[in-house]
Amino acid sequence: MNEVITIGVDLAKNVFQVHGIDAEGGVIFRRQLRRGQMLPFFKKQPACLVGMEACATSHHWGREIEALGHRVRLMPPSYVKPYVKRNKNDMADAEAICEAVTRPTMRFVEIKTPQQQSVLMLHRTRHLFVRQRTTLINALRAHLAEFGIVAGVGRNGLERLLTVIENGEDDRVPPTARECLLALRDQLEMVKGQILDADRRILAWHRSSEVSQRLDNIPGIGPLIATALVASVPDPHAFKSGRDLAAWIGLVPRQTSTGGKERLGHISKAGNRYLRMLLVVGALSVIRRAQQVGYTRRPWLTKLLERRSTKVAAIALANKNARTAWAMMAHGTYYREPVSQAA
Repeated sequence: MNEVITIGVDLAKNVFQVHGIDAEGGVIFRRQLRRGQMLPFFKKQPACLVGMEACATSHHWGREIEALGHRVRLMPPSYVKPYVKRNKNDMADAEAICEAVTRPTMRFVEIKTPQQQSVLMLHRTRHLFVRQRTTLINALRAHLAEFGIVAGVGRNGLERLLTVIENGEDDRVPPTARECLLALRDQLEMVKGQILDADRRILAWHRSSEVSQRLDNIPGIGPLIATALVASVPDPHAFKSGRDLAAWIGLVPRQTSTGGKERLGHISKAGNRYLRMLLVVGALSVIRRAQQVGYTRRPWLTKLLERRSTKVAAIALANKNARTAWAMMAHGTYYREPVSQAA
């Protein structure tokens, strides 16, 4: 019997599908495994290449199976889908994963460590709290508007609305409605405290990471973005260049080129949406500051703002910051302003 050299695993919550082939591509086994059977099964197998989709729990299983001596490769699900033949089911998915992992041009996802996953979880938790804060503020404004009580946008307007709720002197708000508004107020204060606590934890991790502190020197990248970059990119050498990292984040235009004619459109929604959002917001802060002060140390950005919108310029600056961050992570260098810009 030939020896298995490649195994494709279709991950799930409880029932997993595995597909193994030999050196000639012949099928050795197709079978289902329960969660408790996964590690004993791979412990019995000879060291081989194991392919999985980069989805929920994939990093956990990747670490566990690698510890048994196998070589694990994670792949974006969108890159595996073209290899699925005809109807989609667990057996077809496992076979497609097994075939895709052997392709020489396939792109893989680096397996993250528990520490990196913890930092990313901290970022995601903070992001969830920020969205909840926005939801609560919008609810307070909408409910009070039903009674004819409105205030300006921003923090000052919100504080005036909270004062109306707490004082209870406005007769336009019935007692029952005021009780509901006070409950939303209490929830808002709790969420604000949780956001501040998450910020403190992120800052503490930032101060313990030498790479994150170096990235913090890039204009438009602070501790929040720096820690997210370090945790999201376990190995910068997985990207050939900074352009590849920018494309992975989703900061490059979509191409519909054909016949030797280049057609570039808007940036796509593919890529790491969280990193893209952070980098664009950081770039917007740099542009707003430059517009307020009346000068910028980046002549190319000034010329771009003269002919394009602020958001387009922010995307361009975010792209440049991502490429700069890759160079610093890959080569261990520090940020330095170009000589022409510093002058």
